[in-house]
Formats: sequence, C-alpha cells, structure tokens
Amino acid sequence: MVEIECCLSNSLPGIIIVGSGSRNVDEAKERIRGAFSSSGVAMPRKRITINLAPADTTKESSSLDLPIAIAILKASGSLPAETRTDELFIGELGLDGRVRPVRGIIGKLLSGREHGFRRFYIPQSNLQQARTVPDIELIPVAQLGQLVDHLTARASLDSTFTSAEPSTAYDTTLESIFQTSDEHTVTLGDIVGQTQAKRTLQIAAAGGHNLLLSGPPGSGKSMLAKALVTILPPLNREEMLEVTQLHSLSSNEYDRLITSRPVRAPHHSTSHAAVIGGGSKIRPGEISLAHRGVLFFDELPEFNRDTIEALRQPLEEKTVTITRARDTIEFPANFIFVATANPCPCGYYTANPAATPHSTGRTLCDCPPALISQYQRKLSGPLLDRIDLTVTVEPVDHAQLLKNVVESGNNRGEAYDTSIIRLVSLARNIQHKRFRGQTKLNSDMTNNEVKRYALLTPVASKLLNTAARNLQLSARSYIRCIKVARTIADLAGSDHIEPEHLTEALHYRPTEAHRA
Repeated sequence: MVEIECCLSNSLPGIIIVGSGSRNVDEAKERIRGAFSSSGVAMPRKRITINLAPADTTKESSSLDLPIAIAILKASGSLPAETRTDELFIGELGLDGRVRPVRGIIGKLLSGREHGFRRFYIPQSNLQQARTVPDIELIPVAQLGQLVDHLTARASLDSTFTSAEPSTAYDTTLESIFQTSDEHTVTLGDIVGQTQAKRTLQIAAAGGHNLLLSGPPGSGKSMLAKALVTILPPLNREEMLEVTQLHSLSSNEYDRLITSRPVRAPHHSTSHAAVIGGGSKIRPGEISLAHRGVLFFDELPEFNRDTIEALRQPLEEKTVTITRARDTIEFPANFIFVATANPCPCGYYTANPAATPHSTGRTLCDCPPALISQYQRKLSGPLLDRIDLTVTVEPVDHAQLLKNVVESGNNRGEAYDTSIIRLVSLARNIQHKRFRGQTKLNSDMTNNEVKRYALLTPVASKLLNTAARNLQLSARSYIRCIKVARTIADLAGSDHIEPEHLTEALHYRPTEAHRA
C-alpha cells in the first residue's frame, strides 16, 4: 500500500516526486499536467512536492497517477480536505484526461481490502475484472474531470457493490458439462482406442495428478494431452479470480475475464525465464499462467535440462519463488502437468523386440545404445518421482481409425465424453466435501491429510508396503501412490482404498521398467 503525501510551497512552480519512484512514476508529473489542462482543472502555481510512503520501497506502477492528482487537488483546496479513511484511488492518467486501465487490478483490490479499504475509485475499463472481488464498493472513472465533479458534489458517479459468492461444488448437469471453450476441438470421444491412456486422463482430471505419456511417433500422445482440458470442470469464482489476476499481470488485456481453464503449451525452444517466470520486471511465466489449468510439454526430453529441473519446486509446492537482487516474488503454480516423450531420439525403441507396431511403418530402432541412454537420462529420477501417472501409448491399427465415424456418425463420442465428465465432476464433489469447501484436490493433500483421509483397508495397506519394498519406492512415491489410489477410489465411489484401487495406482508409477 502506498500513501501519497503532497506539500505546496512558495517557490518556482514545478512537481517533484520523492519516495523511490521508478522512471514511469517520475513521468507521472507530465501526464498529470496534461490531464489537468485537458480537464479544465487548475494546476497550483507553486512548488509541488509529492512523497510516496513508505519511501524505502520501490514503486513502479503507473496506477499512482490518479492518487497523485487527487493529493495535489486536496492540498490546493480544490477538493474538500476531509476524506473517508476507507477509500482508495487507482488509475493511470492520459494527457487528454482519460483514466486508463492498469495492470493487476485484482491484486490491488485484494490488498486494499485486506488493509481495511472498502471503496475503490478505479478505471472504467478495469471494471469487469474488478467485479470478481467480493465485498467492496467500486466507482468506475472514465475522466479526471468527472471524478473532480463527483468529489466536489457537482455531479455523481454510479457505484457498484460486489457480493460474496461461496465456492460451489462442481456441477454435473449437461449445461455445465459443455461450457468448455470452443478452441478445444479435440475430445476423448474423437480418439480411437487408447483405453488405458484415456483412463489415466480421467484419473488426472479427477485428482489433479501429473501425467507422462510415452510411445512412438504418431500414436496419439499429443491428441490425448490436448483432450484433457475438455473433461475438466469449469472454473468456480475463486479460481476465476486467481487465474484472471495472473493473466492480467502478464498481458495488456485489462478488461478480459478468464472463465475457462487455461492450457499452456510452450515450445521446447521457449526460454527458461518465459517458462518459470522472471525477467527485468518480474512477471509470471508459463507455469503460473497454467495455474488451475493444464501445462503441456510436448516432447519433454527436448526441453532445456535447466527448465525441466526447475519444475521440481512447482510440482511439489504448487508455487514458484523467483528471487532477484532487488525483489523476491512468489507466484502460484498449481497446474496439472502433462508431458509426452518418445522412448528414444528416433521414437521407435522398445524394451520388447518382439513387439510389432500396428501402424508406424517401422519396426526397428536405429539409435545407438549410448544415444538412447543419454536421451532417457534427460529426465532425472527426482522429476519422474513427481509424476503420478505414466502410461505407454501404443499405435492404433489403421483399420480402426475411421470405424466410429462409419458405423455411428461419431455420436458415440459425445456420449462417451459426457459419461467421463460426469464421473470426474462427481469425484471432485467428493473431494470438495472432504476438504470442507476448499479449492483443493487429492494431489494437494499434505502428509497429515493423507494419514487422515487415505483410509486404506488392512489388505490394501499390506499390499502397499510389500510393493514399496519390491519396487523400491521412495517416500515421495509412496505418498503419491496413496493420493492416486484415493482418486481411483473416489471415481469408484468407495469410502476406503481397496486393493484393486492400490494395484491400479502402482501400475502407473514411473518405475525403472518404464524408463527402460
């Protein structure tokens, strides 16, 4: 929070801004002069000293223009000196007197509300995003002159009161099911075969688990990954608020409200800072822009190793901390990580030489063993330990590719998607009740919550301990396996984790056999 102080003194006219303001803050004095002149507001012909408190904190936002202008008007007597203690001004000024939208309005409003402010004067173009913040009064402003008339009681501006809406459970009605954005054209019903891969997508969507799809080129890995978002439930109000705020910080779309789950699919040549976040002015990266949605890495081993290893903290902590010499910022990064990978550089290596692909046109891998080993080592053990579900995607027989369309006109695909989405929504509703209305999934459980909600039967507990010894599971893999089994049990409508739920969860663990 920045408090603007203004002092007028009898000296040469001019504006001086002190208090650790950046260049764009210092340039505010020229924007304010232009806005005053265009709005017919008299600028005091005195020396104007503006202090931005606290002075030891760097200020970089152009949103300080409007409060600086109001401070000058109050100090000059153009506005009533008395003021409410619960109102706050936000906005950038144009030379023509317009109040321009600013970046990150939601975060500013949330911070102001936490500090006791309830009335906010904001740019009119920010209103759509701002209305997602509950329990505040918003007064949208289009022109500086309009605001002056409002504060001097010559005219009045309309205000909007926002209301709090509790997080609701995930709806399973058809109207809610098909709210998915039109840009996601690939659905599970469009994909032929791949029963096991579709099952892992269902588990990933229900519990928020990370997924790795491996297999030869052309087997449908990328299509499966892109179809994941179509079975996810729509964002609730709390999630919309978080996602819109993050996207507002990284773009100039000040009036856009994010209503569908984000899907981020950076190319493997994307820079480290663009994926993780950072830059000269710290901004959220792709992993934060995928918050509450899906982060898709196609051909994971082709990404820079430093970028791949930097995913460790976000996959574990659901946040990313970016530290620079002057600033340390923590961004949320709670996403479903979906990656695809070929078994070798050419893509046709198999641990079972007798296996013959149905439709690849190739049956042999011509990569040297050393090259295969080097390629597979790009994915470290600690990273694979954080991936809950690993599945091999096998090629589909050519004769099956158009079978559904020929036989049923693809009507069966829509029915299939509907049934999957219903199951995912029901499983998420179970978790919604389990975590007492929190926006939380099984993958987000702490160790204490795992102990409280796992509810393994004695036979399942014995099976898990035996498997952990035989498969040499790490402590992290052990806990993550229980989380996946909890999701499988939720999909089955079971209160307890049975042996069959645990067996399926163990089947998806990325063991040494999968890496080979």
